[in-house]
Amino acid sequence: MFSIFNKKKVIPHVRLSGIIGNVGRFKQGIDLANQRDILKKAFSVKKISHVAISINSPGGSPVQSHLIYSYVRQLADKNKVKVIVFAEDVAASGGYFIACAGDEIYANSSSIIGSIGVISASFGFKDLIKKIGVERRVYTAGKNKSTLDPFVEEKEEDVKRLKNIQLELHADFIKIVEKSRGSKLKDPEKNNIFTGEFWTGKTSLNLGLIDGIGNADQILKEKFGDKVIIKNFEKQKGFIARKLSSSIQNPVEKLTSMIEEKAMWQKFGL
Repeated sequence: MFSIFNKKKVIPHVRLSGIIGNVGRFKQGIDLANQRDILKKAFSVKKISHVAISINSPGGSPVQSHLIYSYVRQLADKNKVKVIVFAEDVAASGGYFIACAGDEIYANSSSIIGSIGVISASFGFKDLIKKIGVERRVYTAGKNKSTLDPFVEEKEEDVKRLKNIQLELHADFIKIVEKSRGSKLKDPEKNNIFTGEFWTGKTSLNLGLIDGIGNADQILKEKFGDKVIIKNFEKQKGFIARKLSSSIQNPVEKLTSMIEEKAMWQKFGL
């Protein structure tokens, strides 16, 4: 990959890092509402041919993943520019969904890539509340309104209904990956590409999930020359938002949020 440009080239670079969707009260992860302006500014830079996006995310909301993916593709098509995506520590689940907005995807050889699947997790407290003498009172209009209530016995019909929703979301995810990667994918069925499994960047390259190994600075210089200007765009959390996040959130809620977020990263060994 050698540069064919003699003059300095500007490449806008957006960095998306964190859980996708809302994470706890007053604390935002990556969602379209928070990233829309940054993405729009990056794609609005004049006389550009490419926009770079770095992703470091273990996933999260399938809806926000799809919204961000679609918005990036919309901006790319409207402005007639190519998108180069760089995976950092992790681009898994929703993180990889967003990465599929790239015309090219690169990663470190040790990055974690994939996890093309859908998961729902919760707890069952039925025996616990009985043991401590708590009576659960729930009143609904609509027989399925309390589906999968963690304080009552799990119903087979509720689980089946949830599974059907997961299968629809999974099919949507697979469709996006196939559209993005096309013939680059190496025998998806044999290699369990759509089973929720995840791999290192090195193996992902062999599977066709990424296009090469390297970081943003390295690859962009190889493509556009050592004098390329990388113009960084990243959403910063304001002073008031930081204060609200640390002072208003109650201790139990804050601890729960931290545990949930930590669990998502730890799944991938981080």
